[in-house]
Order: sequence, then structure tokens, then C-alpha cells
Amino acid sequence: MGLISYLKGVIRKMLPVKSLKQVVGQDLAISDAMITKIELWSKMEKGNAPWTDDQVQSLRTEQGICREFANVCLNEMESKVSNENLNTIYQTAIRDLNENLQSGLALGSFIIKPLGGDKVEYVTADKFIPLQFDNRGRLTNVIFIEVRRIKEDEYYFRFEQHALINKVLTITNKAYHSSSISSIGREVQLSVVNDWAALPESITYQGVEKPDFGYYRNPIKNDIDESFCGVSVFESAIELIKKTDTQFGRIDWEFESGERAVHVDIMALQEQQIVGSGKKKHVLPKLNKRLYRGLNLQAGTNEELFKEYSPEFREQSLINGLNTYLRRIEFSVSLSYGDLSDVQEVDKTATEAKIAKKRKYNMVTAIQSNLKECLEDLVYALAFYNAMTKTGYEFVCNFKDSILVDEETERAQDKADVALGVMSLVEYRMKWYGETEEEAKAKIPAKADVEI
Repeated sequence: MGLISYLKGVIRKMLPVKSLKQVVGQDLAISDAMITKIELWSKMEKGNAPWTDDQVQSLRTEQGICREFANVCLNEMESKVSNENLNTIYQTAIRDLNENLQSGLALGSFIIKPLGGDKVEYVTADKFIPLQFDNRGRLTNVIFIEVRRIKEDEYYFRFEQHALINKVLTITNKAYHSSSISSIGREVQLSVVNDWAALPESITYQGVEKPDFGYYRNPIKNDIDESFCGVSVFESAIELIKKTDTQFGRIDWEFESGERAVHVDIMALQEQQIVGSGKKKHVLPKLNKRLYRGLNLQAGTNEELFKEYSPEFREQSLINGLNTYLRRIEFSVSLSYGDLSDVQEVDKTATEAKIAKKRKYNMVTAIQSNLKECLEDLVYALAFYNAMTKTGYEFVCNFKDSILVDEETERAQDKADVALGVMSLVEYRMKWYGETEEEAKAKIPAKADVEI
């Protein structure tokens, strides 16, 4: 069970953050406001935002944003450890990095926690409680919560705390038993749950240089509670995403409400038995059976029994509005134009497009920088749990500038097209210099063999 489910049941119903401080014995590095935000981001990522209902369904824009950033960040990542054995363990540990980075981008942060050998657990922000950060924003004290439901009214909670203070790592485990998910209850022995029986109540390690896990957080300023807790990559676009989902609902309704229909007199309807009620209702046949060739009209009746309803669609205006919202989202979260919106409808100058790519490049670079630190700490943690910290290993992690390289590749191809005569110099200048057609024509010399 995740922290959000736990906090909604325990903290919101009975234990506010203030009371939870007493349980863990110290201040928390997370606020009520931050918990509420993480809950919202989690719902949005799953397509269950508060504004969704039968009429307004999620367009899953949140997943698109996170998937795009994760794919670009990891597409050309090269990382390895100089020690062959440790590198094998590390490569296995990051096998599922992409999908878990997507969740981390959505919820603001995640932890890669070694479980021994080459096994790791990816823990998103809704499954841990940060207690303390160092002055660089590295998480040094954290609690992981595990909840076990044994029976209908029997719950066991395990608090696993990892604290690194002055190169001393202390790991403690505490168990609690409760008859309700909304209450922690009383502390009990770890042995009451078979899987927890072998866990130490407390163990200490000396001379530990780094945390025994990798912690990643998004490179976005936290204006929610001013802490080092990570902020969702789509936090700045929440209202725009809401408008986008609503706009898509309008488009959906436009098609549904615009279906051809037939307004009929009650005399043209057929009676149909309502199962189990003994009553009857009037219905029209469906689909092709609605195409009538004729009726036996009552003698002397001149009124129409049928009248077709076939309105004009207004979908293009609605689609244009949707595309406008998507472009605003791209700007807000630092994606390039066309990453979410219809690339054929992106009416931007070459200068604007270049700025958008640079903006995306800067965000991707910042994400990669934080991810690299997370992976460095992960390698140390894997070495720590596999007794390899003294092997003199080196960790190498490089990212290629794929976004800007793609632009240079595209420009080189356009130059080749100009040389072949399939693209004009006017088109080239309009695209790469942001000029109008008149400006481009004015700046091209009369000779066609001008080098570009």
C-alpha cells in the first residue's frame, strides 16, 4: 500500500503531520500542502484527475509529458561502472529505469533502494516520508512504510528508517498493529509478521560516505512548501491540462450530439416489453433498421411522423482550440512545439521553434544532471550492500545532446535539398532565419550558385 493511501486513511482521518512527528520522533521534511499535491499528481498520472467524470475524460497529457522527457533523457545515456562485477549488478538494477523515471517525473521524485545483490526497489514520492535533506538537497533521512492487511480488521504497519548522520548509517524497523487503516495503533514486535521476523530493530554502519539509496528529484523550484521535496514536471500546467481535458470532452460531445437522428411522432414508435417489470416502452429500431421505406398512415392525417435531424459539425474550431491549449502546455513544461500538439498546425517562426528546442534542451539537461547524481549514489549503495566500496571503482555517465544534434542534422539535410534543387533558398531562409518570404527573396543574390 502506498503512502498516499496510508496518509489519506491515517493522517487525514486521525493523524495530521503534527501527530506523525510524535510517531517518528522528529520533524518531517514534508508538509500537508505537499502531501495534497502528491495526491493530486498521482491521480492525474493515472487519468483520475478531480475534474474527470462521465463527460470529461483524461486525455492522458500527463503521461505524454513524462514519457517524452524520460525517453529523451535516457535515449542516448551511456553509464557504466569500471568494476566488471559491480557493473553487472548496476546494469541489472537500472533495467526498468525508464518507466520508473516517468513516475518520478510525475510525482516529483523517486528513490532507487537496493534490496541486496542486484535487486532494487523503485519507490515513488507517494511511498516514503522524507525527514531530512542536506544543504545540497540530498535526502539523508527517510522512512519507508509497508502496510500488511492480515484480516478484514487487522493491519500491520512497518516503519523502516534510514538515517545518515556524520558518516554513520542507522537503519531501524518498527512495527505497529491496528484494527483500522485509519489508526497506527500500538507498537508490536517485528516477529508478529513472518516476513519481518528476521529484520533487525536497529543496525548501525560506520564510515558510510553516502546514503544507501539513490534519490532523484525534478529540477523545479518548490514553491509549495519551500522544501527539497520534488515538484511534478507538469505542476505548472495543471490548469491548462484541466482545460485540455474539458476541451476534448467538448469535441467528443460535438461528434456524439451531431449524429444523424430522426424526430418521430409517438405513433411511429414501437412498443417494447421492459424485462421484469411488466411494463412497455416506446423505442425506435437501431442502425440500418431506422431507414424506413414507408408507413401506414392514418386516413385523413396530414402531419409529419418523421423529421430528420442532421446538424453541421463544428469540430474544426474545437480542435483548433485543443491544439492551442496543447501548445501552451508545451511552453509551460518546457517541451518543444509539436511534442504534444499537432506538428502540422504549429505556426511558429524558425526563431521561436529554435528557442523552444533550446528550452527543452535546458530542461532535459537539468533532469539528466539530477539523475546522474541519483545514479552515482545508487552505485555507491550497490557497492555498499555487496561489500565493494573499497574496490576503487569509477562510475561514468554521459548524455549526448540529441535535441540540438537533431537540429543540426535537419539543417544539413535541408542544405543538401537546396543543392539538389528540391528546396529553394527562399524556403531555406524562411525556415532557418525566421524571415518572411519577401525578406528572404530580398536577401538572396541573383546568382543561384550562392553557398549556404
